[in-house]
Amino acid sequence: MFDIKKLNEEISTQSIFTQNLLGEISNVIVGQQYVLERMIIGLLVDGHILLEGLPGLAKTLAVKTLSQSIEAQYKRIQFTPDLLPADIIGTLIYNPKDGSFNVRKGPVFTNIVLADEINRAPAKVQSALLEAMQEKQVTIGNTTYNLPKPFLVMATQNPIEQEGTYPLPEAQVDRFMLKLKVSYPSKEEEKLILEKMTKGLVEVKAVTTLKDIEKAKKLVSQIYVDNKVKNYIIDLVFASRNPQQYGLNSLKNLIAYGGSPRATINLALAAKAYAFLQGRGYVIPEDIKTIGRDVLRHRILITYEAEADSMTSDDIIDKIFNGVEVP
Repeated sequence: MFDIKKLNEEISTQSIFTQNLLGEISNVIVGQQYVLERMIIGLLVDGHILLEGLPGLAKTLAVKTLSQSIEAQYKRIQFTPDLLPADIIGTLIYNPKDGSFNVRKGPVFTNIVLADEINRAPAKVQSALLEAMQEKQVTIGNTTYNLPKPFLVMATQNPIEQEGTYPLPEAQVDRFMLKLKVSYPSKEEEKLILEKMTKGLVEVKAVTTLKDIEKAKKLVSQIYVDNKVKNYIIDLVFASRNPQQYGLNSLKNLIAYGGSPRATINLALAAKAYAFLQGRGYVIPEDIKTIGRDVLRHRILITYEAEADSMTSDDIIDKIFNGVEVP
């Protein structure tokens, strides 16, 4: 029989390392608690993350610092218009001495990949990541290679630049569990950034290991989700597809496409990881609301009518959360 009390106690003890992790990263990254928490959520459930924000908001530094603090292998790929798929996944190199082909593995063979400015490369390059992100494997020539565990793609993009950029295909965007909007720091935070960064970079210490992360993942998978909460998740996703069935008639002409089944799965997984961060062995509706925007904002496509009304997918998500009954 499932013992929620025992699981609660175990999670309460085991989740302490996440606070140490957040503390260590916060020594380098000032503020951005929301972003750091979501990055750890992605780590706990193998969910890829897309970070969208203006230049200079420490997106790249945050990913690098996370890797260093968990002793993970980390590689950064700078996406540019002349990048080729082979530059990411690797290729076969011909050896003229014996007429053989040797495999040269690309930078994707690591634990955490930073795809920097992912929208600066054309679709054929972006799609090179698709198999890696979904199947956790890469095919070079006739051979398929498994990627290291854990394997996580964290991609960044600039929301305002249009010159020399290529919008991400919907199939690619849907493979990101979370899309995070990185905002400017507050006045107090900016002063701290000024003081820290003018003294030189802070040395990052490893406060946990990949083994600890794997143990935590097993616990996260055991977190209890009640049937009422599962139904709530399904209702939210279905309301994004058929809003009129939930009394949200005003949204009918504002949503072009609702969330895919990946939205349903990722809402549940991200909610479990968020509950773990709170030291809880069960998911509550408030967890769904807290991480809901990050899971849904890139999966709900809005119409031209919504754009004409200056509405964003975030606005529509808020209306869905306000319209769907909470269990």
